[in-house]
Amino acid sequence: MIAHMKFWFRLAVLSSCVIGAWAQPTAPTAEPPPPQSALDAVLFYQILLGELNTRQGSPGSGFSIMLDAARKTRDPALFQRAVDMALQARSGDAALQAAQSWKREIPSATEASRYVLQILLALNRIEDAGKALAVSINELPLDEQPGAIASVPRLFGMVQDKSLAADVVEKALTQAFTQARTAAAAWTTVGRMRREAGQITKAVAAATQGHATDPQATGPLVLALSLMASSNSTLKPMVDAAMTTDVNPELRLGYARTLVSLQLYPDAIAQLVQLNGRHPQFAEGWLIHGLVLQEKGQLPEAEKRLEQYVRLIANSRTPEHQAGLAEALMSLAHMAQKQGQLDRANRWLSQMPAGTDPIKLASRQADLLAQQGHLDEARRVLAQVKPANAEQALRKILAQSHWLREHREVQAAYTLVRAALDKKPDDTELLTELSLVCEKLKRFDEMEALLRQLMAKAPQEAHAFNALGYSLADRNIRLDEARQLIEKAVQLTPQDAYIQDSLGWVMFRQGRHPEALRILQAAYKSRPDAEIAAHLGEVLWATGQTREAGTIWREGLLLKADNETLVETLQRFNFKP
Repeated sequence: MIAHMKFWFRLAVLSSCVIGAWAQPTAPTAEPPPPQSALDAVLFYQILLGELNTRQGSPGSGFSIMLDAARKTRDPALFQRAVDMALQARSGDAALQAAQSWKREIPSATEASRYVLQILLALNRIEDAGKALAVSINELPLDEQPGAIASVPRLFGMVQDKSLAADVVEKALTQAFTQARTAAAAWTTVGRMRREAGQITKAVAAATQGHATDPQATGPLVLALSLMASSNSTLKPMVDAAMTTDVNPELRLGYARTLVSLQLYPDAIAQLVQLNGRHPQFAEGWLIHGLVLQEKGQLPEAEKRLEQYVRLIANSRTPEHQAGLAEALMSLAHMAQKQGQLDRANRWLSQMPAGTDPIKLASRQADLLAQQGHLDEARRVLAQVKPANAEQALRKILAQSHWLREHREVQAAYTLVRAALDKKPDDTELLTELSLVCEKLKRFDEMEALLRQLMAKAPQEAHAFNALGYSLADRNIRLDEARQLIEKAVQLTPQDAYIQDSLGWVMFRQGRHPEALRILQAAYKSRPDAEIAAHLGEVLWATGQTREAGTIWREGLLLKADNETLVETLQRFNFKP
């Protein structure tokens, strides 16, 4: 994109950001009497001449005439018209000249300050824009400043040098840091910009400082939630302390979601218990609580909370509640199916709202039919879904392949996914799925090639490193390489229980039984899962703790009785539950 086109693109976006973000609603007032016109005949014809020049294709000449008239009359409307003419002439420098002249002639004109700021940003004069930002904010009434400060990251979002933008904004907000009304908003804004610049340590410091200036402000806490994956030990105590008060339910729910993403399930559940108790009409709290309990295998308690969510939103038709209803009903059907209550599962599915994701619904229906022994009908249900777009078409293929893998029709899954991948050879989801299919078919060389391709395409994604490392460890080959791959996955996603399971398993394969036991016990505590139970039980058995191994294996069977790894392990040890 050539330079002047970049300017106009930035200016178009920035104009809507600045004016939209800082526009304040005003109460209706009585119509003032018309002012005495400052125009004499000469000025009238001067303005008319400027407009005619612009209309006749000479906006540069029209601009000069209009700016001269604006300076003579000190009329804000004429200054704004001069700026508009310069923009029409695609002259950023002329537009800046007009806006700055407007501000000099009428120092109280806040609109002029905003124009100066947006034009400087469009011209990529970032440091000058920082000075203009300080002026624009400081001249606002104090009660309007926090909102304006909160809009700054969006305003500076198109600046390429994120570190420079953060430095400039922090300097511009110097005065805001010193005032109780604006300090928390200022630190939150700086923290957001430091985060976008990849300066996580500085972003964490800003969140901490913002919370210290105003413990009741939500901005620093929301910022802290977004940073917890990178700085859990520093920020979690601060957020925990804030949560001892009756905070906004949305904030507590956000914290619970963050804890779930970090796999800190007991802490997440504790927050959700508080949320349900303090705000029993807040429906989303019941939904997330139910889903988390389902994930943890606490099915009766999960059902109670999901049913409460369904009751609370029974009369709501908002898109958010309809999407939540579909999620709740899908989970209730899944839990009923898992407990062998197939009629109840069908009843839940029959209540699905219009607009339910057709792929998810068909997948659940297919699983239910398969459990009843209707395999051909189950396949047809998935095959007959009509995707509405390319994204749904891809998800349909992935859902079909997953179903085929689960029901031992792996060659059919391979044919399906390979054909799709031939059309979209760089699609990471198809590459991942085909690697899983190849493992089932024991086509290990092809699986490794696919995973290596994924590592090259997405080096920050842990899955491929973990999958290849685990496969090597499970086959008891190239164990040093397997461990390196899994440790890379741990580095990328340190809290993932499944990756920790892989690490424990490769340690066991290397004969490091105490380390393997410690890692697998922690992984199983974090996420009770049938496959982790299989590995933990085997390590316990190998270290002579056969009774404990049997207990863990039985728990694993309760979690998922048909897990292939667990079933194979029990057969190998001739263990009868």
